[in-house]
Amino acid sequence: MTKYVFSQLILNWYHINGRKNLPWQKNKTLYTVWISEVMLQQTTVNAVIPYFKKFMSRFPNIKNLSKSSLDDILYLWSGLGYYARAINIYKSAKIIKNKYNNKFPEQFSEVIKLPGIGKTTAGAILSLSLNFFFPILDGNIKRIIRRYYGIETLLSNAETEKKLWKIIQSITPIHHTNKFNQGMMDIGSLLCKPISPKCDICPLNRFCIAFKKKNWRQYTIHKKKNNNNKKKSWFVIIKNDHYIWLERNIKNNIWKNLFCFPNFEKKNKAIQWLKENNIKQTHKRIESFFHEFSHFKLHIQGLIIELSFKKNIFYNNQGIWYNIKKPQHIGLSHPIQKIINNMKI
Repeated sequence: MTKYVFSQLILNWYHINGRKNLPWQKNKTLYTVWISEVMLQQTTVNAVIPYFKKFMSRFPNIKNLSKSSLDDILYLWSGLGYYARAINIYKSAKIIKNKYNNKFPEQFSEVIKLPGIGKTTAGAILSLSLNFFFPILDGNIKRIIRRYYGIETLLSNAETEKKLWKIIQSITPIHHTNKFNQGMMDIGSLLCKPISPKCDICPLNRFCIAFKKKNWRQYTIHKKKNNNNKKKSWFVIIKNDHYIWLERNIKNNIWKNLFCFPNFEKKNKAIQWLKENNIKQTHKRIESFFHEFSHFKLHIQGLIIELSFKKNIFYNNQGIWYNIKKPQHIGLSHPIQKIINNMKI
Protein backbone atom coordinates (compact mmCIF):
# COMPACT_ATOMS: atom_id res chain seq x y z
CA MET A 1 0.00 0.00 0.00
CA THR A 2 1.34 3.47 -0.90
CA LYS A 3 1.55 6.23 1.67
CA TYR A 4 -1.16 8.12 -0.21
CA VAL A 5 -3.54 5.15 -0.08
CA PHE A 6 -2.87 4.71 3.65
CA SER A 7 -3.81 8.31 4.44
CA GLN A 8 -6.78 8.21 2.09
CA LEU A 9 -8.18 5.12 3.79
CA ILE A 10 -7.92 6.90 7.15
CA LEU A 11 -9.62 10.03 5.79
CA ASN A 12 -12.41 8.02 4.15
CA TRP A 13 -13.03 6.11 7.38
CA TYR A 14 -13.00 9.32 9.43
CA HIS A 15 -15.50 10.98 7.08
CA ILE A 16 -18.03 8.23 7.79
CA ASN A 17 -17.12 6.91 11.26
CA GLY A 18 -14.89 9.46 12.99
CA ARG A 19 -15.86 11.33 16.14
CA LYS A 20 -16.96 14.86 15.28
CA ASN A 21 -19.29 15.88 18.11
CA LEU A 22 -17.11 15.74 21.21
CA PRO A 23 -17.40 18.90 23.35
CA TRP A 24 -13.95 20.19 22.38
CA GLN A 25 -14.68 19.65 18.66
CA LYS A 26 -17.51 22.18 18.66
CA ASN A 27 -16.48 25.81 18.08
CA LYS A 28 -12.90 24.69 18.59
CA THR A 29 -10.14 27.14 19.39
CA LEU A 30 -6.50 26.79 20.29
CA TYR A 31 -7.54 27.21 23.92
CA THR A 32 -10.25 24.52 23.98
CA VAL A 33 -8.10 22.04 22.08
CA TRP A 34 -5.16 22.70 24.42
CA ILE A 35 -7.24 21.99 27.53
CA SER A 36 -8.80 18.88 26.02
CA GLU A 37 -5.47 17.47 24.83
CA VAL A 38 -3.93 17.90 28.28
CA MET A 39 -6.96 16.32 29.94
CA LEU A 40 -6.83 13.39 27.50
CA GLN A 41 -3.24 12.55 28.41
CA GLN A 42 -3.50 9.07 30.01
CA THR A 43 -7.27 9.51 30.43
CA THR A 44 -10.22 8.21 28.42
CA VAL A 45 -12.61 10.40 26.43
CA ASN A 46 -15.64 9.41 28.53
CA ALA A 47 -13.84 10.31 31.75
CA VAL A 48 -12.73 13.68 30.37
CA ILE A 49 -16.04 14.93 28.96
CA PRO A 50 -17.72 16.04 32.26
CA TYR A 51 -14.48 17.60 33.52
CA PHE A 52 -13.96 19.49 30.27
CA LYS A 53 -17.50 20.88 30.38
CA LYS A 54 -17.11 22.07 33.97
CA PHE A 55 -13.71 23.56 33.20
CA MET A 56 -15.00 25.52 30.21
CA SER A 57 -18.02 26.73 32.13
CA ARG A 58 -15.73 28.15 34.82
CA PHE A 59 -12.88 29.25 32.53
CA PRO A 60 -14.34 30.04 29.08
CA ASN A 61 -11.11 31.64 27.86
CA ILE A 62 -7.45 32.10 28.72
CA LYS A 63 -8.06 35.51 30.29
CA ASN A 64 -10.38 33.97 32.88
CA LEU A 65 -7.98 31.09 33.42
CA SER A 66 -4.95 33.33 33.89
CA LYS A 67 -6.72 35.17 36.73
CA SER A 68 -7.42 31.96 38.62
CA SER A 69 -5.56 30.49 41.56
CA LEU A 70 -4.02 27.04 41.52
CA ASP A 71 -6.68 25.93 44.02
CA ASP A 72 -9.42 27.01 41.59
CA ILE A 73 -7.98 24.75 38.90
CA LEU A 74 -7.28 21.81 41.21
CA TYR A 75 -10.84 22.07 42.55
CA LEU A 76 -12.24 21.42 39.07
CA TRP A 77 -9.61 18.75 38.43
CA SER A 78 -10.36 16.81 41.61
CA GLY A 79 -10.88 13.14 40.80
CA LEU A 80 -9.42 13.29 37.28
CA GLY A 81 -5.98 12.24 38.48
CA TYR A 82 -2.45 13.00 37.24
CA TYR A 83 -2.63 16.38 38.96
CA ALA A 84 0.68 17.58 37.54
CA ARG A 85 -1.32 18.28 34.38
CA ALA A 86 -3.47 20.83 36.23
CA ILE A 87 -0.39 22.47 37.71
CA ASN A 88 1.14 22.71 34.23
CA ILE A 89 -2.05 24.33 32.90
CA TYR A 90 -1.84 26.87 35.72
CA LYS A 91 1.80 27.64 34.95
CA SER A 92 1.13 27.83 31.22
CA ALA A 93 -1.77 30.25 31.70
CA LYS A 94 0.51 32.64 33.57
CA ILE A 95 3.12 32.41 30.80
CA ILE A 96 0.50 33.00 28.09
CA LYS A 97 -0.80 36.02 29.99
CA ASN A 98 2.60 37.63 30.52
CA LYS A 99 4.33 36.67 27.27
CA TYR A 100 1.50 36.44 24.73
CA ASN A 101 -1.12 38.82 26.14
CA ASN A 102 -3.59 36.01 26.87
CA LYS A 103 -3.42 34.69 23.29
CA PHE A 104 -2.38 31.08 22.82
CA PRO A 105 0.75 30.96 20.61
CA GLU A 106 0.47 29.57 17.09
CA GLN A 107 4.13 28.72 16.56
CA PHE A 108 5.18 25.14 17.28
CA SER A 109 8.49 26.35 18.74
CA GLU A 110 6.58 28.44 21.29
CA VAL A 111 3.83 25.94 22.09
CA ILE A 112 6.29 23.14 22.90
CA LYS A 113 8.00 25.36 25.49
CA LEU A 114 4.86 25.52 27.62
CA PRO A 115 4.89 23.29 30.74
CA GLY A 116 3.57 19.78 30.17
CA ILE A 117 3.49 20.01 26.38
CA GLY A 118 5.63 17.67 24.29
CA LYS A 119 6.00 17.08 20.59
CA THR A 120 2.75 15.15 20.15
CA THR A 121 0.59 17.45 22.29
CA ALA A 122 1.94 20.55 20.54
CA GLY A 123 1.32 18.97 17.14
CA ALA A 124 -2.19 17.90 18.14
CA ILE A 125 -3.12 21.37 19.37
CA LEU A 126 -1.98 23.10 16.18
CA SER A 127 -3.21 20.48 13.71
CA LEU A 128 -6.62 19.87 15.26
CA SER A 129 -7.43 23.54 15.81
CA LEU A 130 -5.74 25.25 12.83
CA ASN A 131 -5.18 22.32 10.45
CA PHE A 132 -1.43 22.96 10.45
CA PHE A 133 0.73 20.14 9.13
CA PHE A 134 2.10 18.45 12.25
CA PRO A 135 2.20 14.66 12.64
CA ILE A 136 1.37 13.26 16.07
CA LEU A 137 2.37 10.04 17.77
CA ASP A 138 0.31 9.24 20.83
CA GLY A 139 -0.06 5.76 22.33
CA ASN A 140 -2.97 4.82 20.07
CA ILE A 141 -1.12 5.82 16.91
CA LYS A 142 2.05 4.02 17.98
CA ARG A 143 0.02 0.84 18.40
CA ILE A 144 -1.53 1.17 14.93
CA ILE A 145 1.82 1.70 13.22
CA ARG A 146 3.59 -1.09 15.07
CA ARG A 147 0.85 -3.57 14.24
CA TYR A 148 0.47 -2.43 10.65
CA TYR A 149 4.20 -2.53 9.86
CA GLY A 150 4.99 -5.45 12.17
CA ILE A 151 7.43 -3.51 14.37
CA GLU A 152 7.96 -5.85 17.31
CA THR A 153 10.80 -4.08 19.12
CA LEU A 154 9.81 -2.43 22.40
CA LEU A 155 9.26 1.30 22.64
CA SER A 156 12.00 1.48 25.28
CA ASN A 157 14.31 1.13 22.30
CA ALA A 158 15.23 4.66 21.15
CA GLU A 159 15.59 3.49 17.57
CA THR A 160 12.00 2.23 17.60
CA GLU A 161 10.74 5.68 18.63
CA LYS A 162 12.75 7.31 15.83
CA LYS A 163 11.41 4.81 13.32
CA LEU A 164 7.80 5.45 14.36
CA TRP A 165 8.25 9.20 14.01
CA LYS A 166 9.79 8.75 10.58
CA ILE A 167 6.84 6.63 9.46
CA ILE A 168 4.12 8.92 10.79
CA GLN A 169 5.81 11.94 9.23
CA SER A 170 5.83 10.18 5.87
CA ILE A 171 2.18 9.05 5.91
CA THR A 172 0.57 12.17 7.41
CA PRO A 173 -1.00 14.17 4.56
CA ILE A 174 -0.26 17.86 4.12
CA HIS A 175 -3.91 18.49 3.35
CA HIS A 176 -6.59 17.58 5.92
CA THR A 177 -3.96 16.88 8.57
CA ASN A 178 -6.56 17.59 11.26
CA LYS A 179 -8.94 14.91 9.95
CA PHE A 180 -6.14 12.39 9.46
CA ASN A 181 -4.80 12.89 12.99
CA GLN A 182 -8.26 12.64 14.50
CA GLY A 183 -9.01 9.59 12.38
CA MET A 184 -5.85 7.83 13.55
CA MET A 185 -6.64 8.58 17.18
CA ASP A 186 -10.23 7.39 16.73
CA ILE A 187 -9.18 4.14 15.04
CA GLY A 188 -6.67 3.50 17.83
CA SER A 189 -9.31 4.18 20.47
CA LEU A 190 -12.30 2.47 18.85
CA LEU A 191 -10.85 -0.30 16.64
CA CYS A 192 -7.14 -0.98 17.12
CA LYS A 193 -7.52 -1.35 20.87
CA PRO A 194 -4.88 -2.86 23.15
CA ILE A 195 -7.18 -5.79 23.92
CA SER A 196 -9.79 -7.33 21.61
CA PRO A 197 -9.13 -5.11 18.58
CA LYS A 198 -11.87 -4.98 15.94
CA CYS A 199 -9.61 -5.98 13.08
CA ASP A 200 -12.41 -7.20 10.83
CA ILE A 201 -13.80 -3.68 10.37
CA CYS A 202 -10.50 -1.77 10.39
CA PRO A 203 -9.86 0.12 7.13
CA LEU A 204 -6.19 -0.92 7.26
CA ASN A 205 -6.66 -4.65 7.70
CA ARG A 206 -5.92 -5.61 4.09
CA PHE A 207 -2.21 -4.84 4.46
CA CYS A 208 -1.78 -4.99 8.26
CA ILE A 209 0.95 -7.46 9.23
CA ALA A 210 -0.48 -8.09 12.70
CA PHE A 211 -3.87 -8.90 11.15
CA LYS A 212 -2.33 -11.26 8.62
CA LYS A 213 -0.30 -13.08 11.26
CA LYS A 214 -3.04 -12.90 13.91
CA ASN A 215 -0.43 -11.77 16.45
CA TRP A 216 -1.73 -8.37 17.57
CA ARG A 217 -0.93 -9.27 21.22
CA GLN A 218 2.80 -8.88 20.54
CA TYR A 219 2.51 -5.16 19.96
CA THR A 220 1.90 -3.86 23.46
CA ILE A 221 2.96 -0.28 24.09
CA HIS A 222 4.45 -0.89 27.53
CA LYS A 223 5.44 -3.82 29.61
CA LYS A 224 2.71 -4.72 32.08
CA LYS A 225 3.16 -2.70 35.23
CA ASN A 226 3.43 -4.49 38.53
CA ASN A 227 0.46 -3.42 40.60
CA ASN A 228 1.12 -5.88 43.42
CA ASN A 229 3.19 -3.40 45.39
CA LYS A 230 1.19 -2.25 48.44
CA LYS A 231 1.66 0.74 50.69
CA LYS A 232 -0.18 1.83 53.83
CA SER A 233 -1.38 5.20 54.96
CA TRP A 234 -3.14 6.25 58.16
CA PHE A 235 -5.45 9.26 57.76
CA VAL A 236 -6.21 11.37 60.82
CA ILE A 237 -9.71 12.78 60.37
CA ILE A 238 -10.33 15.60 62.84
CA LYS A 239 -13.95 16.72 62.90
CA ASN A 240 -15.94 19.48 64.56
CA ASP A 241 -19.62 19.54 63.66
CA HIS A 242 -19.65 19.90 59.84
CA TYR A 243 -16.01 20.97 59.62
CA ILE A 244 -13.00 18.74 59.07
CA TRP A 245 -9.31 19.57 59.21
CA LEU A 246 -7.38 19.39 55.92
CA GLU A 247 -3.80 20.29 55.04
CA ARG A 248 -2.19 21.23 51.78
CA ASN A 249 0.16 18.45 50.73
CA ILE A 250 3.57 20.05 50.25
CA LYS A 251 5.36 16.76 49.63
CA ASN A 252 6.65 16.23 46.11
CA ASN A 253 4.36 13.33 45.23
CA ILE A 254 1.25 12.57 43.16
CA TRP A 255 -0.99 14.64 45.44
CA LYS A 256 1.25 17.70 45.66
CA ASN A 257 -0.75 20.91 46.26
CA LEU A 258 -3.96 18.99 46.96
CA PHE A 259 -5.60 19.14 50.38
CA CYS A 260 -5.48 15.94 52.43
CA PHE A 261 -6.03 14.66 55.95
CA PRO A 262 -2.84 14.49 58.01
CA ASN A 263 -1.47 11.11 56.98
CA PHE A 264 1.23 8.79 58.20
CA GLU A 265 2.79 5.48 57.20
CA LYS A 266 2.20 3.91 60.62
CA LYS A 267 -0.51 4.17 63.25
CA ASN A 268 1.94 4.95 66.07
CA LYS A 269 3.18 8.00 64.13
CA ALA A 270 -0.39 9.20 63.79
CA ILE A 271 -0.94 8.78 67.54
CA GLN A 272 2.31 10.63 68.26
CA TRP A 273 1.21 13.52 66.04
CA LEU A 274 -2.07 13.75 67.96
CA LYS A 275 -0.17 13.93 71.25
CA GLU A 276 2.15 16.63 69.94
CA ASN A 277 -0.86 18.74 68.95
CA ASN A 278 -2.65 18.13 72.27
CA ILE A 279 -5.58 16.41 70.60
CA LYS A 280 -7.52 13.92 72.67
CA GLN A 281 -6.87 10.28 71.90
CA THR A 282 -10.48 9.04 71.82
CA HIS A 283 -11.14 8.01 68.27
CA LYS A 284 -13.15 5.79 65.96
CA ARG A 285 -11.84 3.80 63.03
CA ILE A 286 -13.12 4.19 59.48
CA GLU A 287 -13.60 1.13 57.32
CA SER A 288 -10.30 0.63 55.50
CA PHE A 289 -10.14 0.48 51.72
CA PHE A 290 -7.66 0.26 48.85
CA HIS A 291 -6.98 2.97 46.29
CA GLU A 292 -5.22 1.75 43.17
CA PHE A 293 -2.57 3.64 41.24
CA SER A 294 -0.86 2.45 38.07
CA HIS A 295 2.13 1.05 39.97
CA PHE A 296 0.91 0.32 43.51
CA LYS A 297 -2.09 -0.08 45.79
CA LEU A 298 -2.56 2.21 48.75
CA HIS A 299 -4.21 0.63 51.80
CA ILE A 300 -5.98 3.51 53.54
CA GLN A 301 -6.97 3.33 57.19
CA GLY A 302 -8.27 6.19 59.25
CA LEU A 303 -8.93 7.52 62.72
CA ILE A 304 -11.84 9.91 63.35
CA ILE A 305 -11.47 12.34 66.25
CA GLU A 306 -14.45 14.49 67.27
CA LEU A 307 -13.57 17.89 68.75
CA SER A 308 -15.95 20.20 70.58
CA PHE A 309 -14.34 23.28 69.00
CA LYS A 310 -12.26 24.14 65.91
CA LYS A 311 -8.78 23.90 67.32
CA ASN A 312 -6.00 25.66 65.42
CA ILE A 313 -3.50 23.06 64.28
CA PHE A 314 -0.22 24.52 63.09
CA TYR A 315 1.31 21.52 61.40
CA ASN A 316 2.71 23.16 58.28
CA ASN A 317 0.78 26.46 58.18
CA GLN A 318 -1.13 25.11 55.19
CA GLY A 319 -4.25 23.83 56.93
CA ILE A 320 -7.92 24.83 56.77
CA TRP A 321 -11.15 23.84 58.43
CA TYR A 322 -13.07 22.43 55.48
CA ASN A 323 -16.81 23.08 55.49
CA ILE A 324 -18.64 19.92 54.38
CA LYS A 325 -21.89 21.80 53.82
CA LYS A 326 -20.32 24.72 51.92
CA PRO A 327 -17.08 23.31 50.51
CA GLN A 328 -14.20 25.62 49.74
CA HIS A 329 -12.83 25.49 46.21
CA ILE A 330 -9.72 23.40 46.74
CA GLY A 331 -8.23 20.32 45.12
CA LEU A 332 -9.07 16.97 46.71
CA SER A 333 -7.85 13.52 45.70
CA HIS A 334 -10.36 10.75 45.04
CA PRO A 335 -9.81 8.93 48.40
CA ILE A 336 -10.32 12.17 50.34
CA GLN A 337 -13.50 12.89 48.40
CA LYS A 338 -14.71 9.36 49.08
CA ILE A 339 -14.28 9.69 52.83
CA ILE A 340 -15.88 13.14 52.91
CA ASN A 341 -18.86 11.94 50.88
CA ASN A 342 -19.36 9.07 53.34
CA MET A 343 -19.30 11.54 56.21
CA LYS A 344 -22.10 13.56 54.59
CA ILE A 345 -24.47 10.59 54.70
